[in-house]
Amino acid sequence: MVKIALDMEKTYAKLIESVYIHKTNGGIVMLGLNRVQIIGRLGKNPESRFIPSGKKVCSFTVAVDRQWKSSSGEIKKATDWFNVEAWGRLGEICQDFLSTGRLVYIEGRLQTDRYEVDGETRSFTKVIASKMIMLDKKPDEADPDVIETETD
Repeated sequence: MVKIALDMEKTYAKLIESVYIHKTNGGIVMLGLNRVQIIGRLGKNPESRFIPSGKKVCSFTVAVDRQWKSSSGEIKKATDWFNVEAWGRLGEICQDFLSTGRLVYIEGRLQTDRYEVDGETRSFTKVIASKMIMLDKKPDEADPDVIETETD
């Protein structure tokens, strides 16, 4: 367990060095990190659509359950819902292989879109997927699907 913690600490240090710190002629500039990793089940079948520019996007929701113990010792449960968009080849794979209830790992970034309705500004936050791994198997399959596709 200690070795795992030390390995994670080294990996984290490398991540900090490579992502957060950007050296320039004038000194060091701290950059940000926008990364999301979720494991959950699809709430409904993915839906694909074309945007005006002609690009195709696949949208779906992922439910992530969490559990904790309250101060009184009672076990509490809640489900967080994430809206996910997958673009390009990853979107095609999601459309072809995912369905309601499938267990998936999604990695990507958060994006918040803002729009106005009747003079009121509203926002909508979603995960833009860059990687997807299917973690379960369909009933007629012997082994879980492992399809990894990374996008830039």
